[in-house]
Amino acid sequence: MTVAAAINGALRPVPPAVVYVLGVLPALWLVMLLFAGGLGVDPVRRLEQDLGLYALQFLIAGLCITPLRRLTGINLIRFRRAVGLIAFGYAALHVAVWVALDLQFRWAEIGAALVKRPYIVAGAAAFLMLVPLAWTSTDSAMRRMGAAAWRRLHLLVYPAALAAAVHYVWLVKRWPIEPILYLAAVAALVGLRVLWRARRPA
Repeated sequence: MTVAAAINGALRPVPPAVVYVLGVLPALWLVMLLFAGGLGVDPVRRLEQDLGLYALQFLIAGLCITPLRRLTGINLIRFRRAVGLIAFGYAALHVAVWVALDLQFRWAEIGAALVKRPYIVAGAAAFLMLVPLAWTSTDSAMRRMGAAAWRRLHLLVYPAALAAAVHYVWLVKRWPIEPILYLAAVAALVGLRVLWRARRPA
């Protein structure tokens, strides 16, 4: 038995619900830190940034599932929906904290930021592309749309992930290595997707 087959066999009885439970743990950890005063001198900003980073990490994890199957044989496809919805959940919380706690519903300031700050424009674009993906994540939505149209729509995850990674790089501004590594990872995963589609027989 190959390593991939052994891993697939071990994961077969694991329900996707386990992924949702594990995905909530980082949020619970942030809540514990918040009430314990462990988020530093600016807890709202730390909360906002960590939620956004979790969203990007889960997006990247979701993008890794197909390459992992094609390159190693390890099949996590049935967990992909859960990973994607967790990514959207963290992105929504990230936006909610920015709107409600950081800018406190100052809509004029929010509107100005959406126009004038490129990193916020990139982040907003990423979130808006994720919304229809989350909305159509159910089996019933796939049946209504048809498999081909559903797959085309869900290709939005690639530009959404790129926009999210660019948002992170522009947000930090000082060009440290961590945001650049996230952007490089997303670019590599998108590049793999483009390469495989180009090699697909007509």
